[in-house]
Amino acid sequence: MKKYSIVLVILLLVFSNCEKDDICIEATTPNLIIRFYDTNNPETIKAVSSLTVAANEKEDIYTNVSLDSIIIPLNLAENSTTYKFKSGTKTDEIIFNYERKDVFVSRSCGYKTIFENLTVQTTNEWITNYIINNSTIENETNAHINIYH
Repeated sequence: MKKYSIVLVILLLVFSNCEKDDICIEATTPNLIIRFYDTNNPETIKAVSSLTVAANEKEDIYTNVSLDSIIIPLNLAENSTTYKFKSGTKTDEIIFNYERKDVFVSRSCGYKTIFENLTVQTTNEWITNYIINNSTIENETNAHINIYH
């Protein structure tokens, strides 16, 4: 009987020190959402035909697709990210500048990066204009930038 009591006490001590598993269900670092619009009718969403998007020196994120919006990641190690947006035979280079702010989410998720004070520089081969809807990128609920073509 004494052996069972000792085993029971040991098991109670072992299980009382266990922590529940933490699973991250919260949002992590957000991506940049871009929506494309018709330059002649600014309220109308317009897909880009033959769109190819690539970060400098990286593989294409989108290759020869027709989309009216895209989601792209920003560089977590730098305060800017450069992408090449190609439509047909024309290519625009877009530089996204921002400030990074790391925010603690939880023990299971760790930190996420929020991008603040977003600015854009672009060449104008096929992109005619852009509007920054939100200069702080902290979620993926709405488009952050509208691009007109």
